[in-house]
Amino acid sequence: MTALTFNCVSRTGVELREFHINDVIIAGWTGRDRGAVEAHIVELEELGVKRPATIPSYYFVTDDRLTQRESIQVLGYESSGEIEFFLLNDGERLWVGLGSDHTDRKVEAYDITVSKQICSKPVGRTLWPLDEVREHWDQLELRSWSNDSGAAVLYQEGKVTTMLEPEALLERFAATCGTTFEPGMLMFCGTLAAIGGIRYTSHLTLELRDPLLDRSIRFSYQMENI
Repeated sequence: MTALTFNCVSRTGVELREFHINDVIIAGWTGRDRGAVEAHIVELEELGVKRPATIPSYYFVTDDRLTQRESIQVLGYESSGEIEFFLLNDGERLWVGLGSDHTDRKVEAYDITVSKQICSKPVGRTLWPLDEVREHWDQLELRSWSNDSGAAVLYQEGKVTTMLEPEALLERFAATCGTTFEPGMLMFCGTLAAIGGIRYTSHLTLELRDPLLDRSIRFSYQMENI
């Protein structure tokens, strides 16, 4: 079990809470647009990654992979981050947060499951109640920026409409894995294609923006090469 503290931001205020997370799931190939999914598959095939057996695919990683540190250690220059919204079940309601499915691409070329486990998974410190954004869900925007030379460069950009809706992801998770999304589970829900292709960067900034309520979840982290 991993305990993380989040600022739970709702329309009634902000509450600092500790959440206990037992299971971490990485959902892959979650695009609503099969053409876009195919583009991402091709993008990864260029790095030697095999096509998935099922779409979507769900990978379990140990809960200690989650981190809220501002820096993570990586081996070499073969890994990269991916902006993703995540869902978290606390037993009373579902929450939406922002994280990075940081993945070792060299390992991913021969074993996706192992590659998901190797790297830490940075997550931001803010959560929104899913029920407060569900009615305008398709307006939510995702962006990430790389920064290797002091200047931010747009790395990923798009709306959450690129990925399957939360209910569809959870329904397919139950059908594929034979279990429902239980309290204590956290699920990364898919990413956007990288502008200019997937690549290593020493610093990544991520943002989930809600233009209707005029608020954002934003955080950054650095890669410490060892």
